[in-house]
Amino acid sequence: MNRINSKRFQKSITDELSTIKDRVRNLIGDSNWVDDGKYKEAILKNVIRRFLPNNLSVGTGFVISEENQISKQIDIIIYDNTIPVLFSEGDFVITTYKNVKGIIEVKTKIRNSVLKDIIKNSEYNGKLIGKNIFNGIFSYEYDGNRNYRSICNTLKRARGYVNHISLGPNIFIRFWKKEERDKLNPPIEKECKNDFYNIYKLERLSFSYFISNLLELTCTSKLDDRWWFLYPIKETKEIHRIETICLDQIWL
Repeated sequence: MNRINSKRFQKSITDELSTIKDRVRNLIGDSNWVDDGKYKEAILKNVIRRFLPNNLSVGTGFVISEENQISKQIDIIIYDNTIPVLFSEGDFVITTYKNVKGIIEVKTKIRNSVLKDIIKNSEYNGKLIGKNIFNGIFSYEYDGNRNYRSICNTLKRARGYVNHISLGPNIFIRFWKKEERDKLNPPIEKECKNDFYNIYKLERLSFSYFISNLLELTCTSKLDDRWWFLYPIKETKEIHRIETICLDQIWL
């Protein structure tokens, strides 16, 4: 009996994104970095569209909060298209917080020195829209090291408003609420009294786990019939956890 190799399929998503990310750069060189960045946003949008149900759309633009405040410009907005938007022209949309299911900041390459500002920007939009959405940062490349101290301090301040980060194809960061602690196997080494972040090293799977978590949080139906497909690491990804950041712990 033939079996689906879900791990190979998910790795192919990462390989596809990694392969085509430099296609425009190879043609235009360094002559127009803005267009290159927009192209990479479009690549990720197209991949996400393949998996979303019909009631969800993908765009770029601005979100208006409950207090009528406007967000900073958002690279990718995942929204419920059964609720009318305020303005739409092509992929560009202006809508209210009510139909927003997820937002993503897209970067070509992230260094530790700029990650703090990127997280702050996403945190601002997350607070404005609401905490119960997918709020992610996606970087095609990560030019950093294994010293996560600066990342930890920044994530502590974000306090879950930024909840999913993919740093290149291998590093994945996810926010967990304290009541979700019992789902982790093996359990976290630190006893976190409140919410926490986990940093994972997932070889060639960070991109696909980012997208799988996006699907889980934005779809109204439970996806428990396809966990094996969305999260193909046997048993649990927790064996690949390299750092836990407890939000009740203050690092000076």
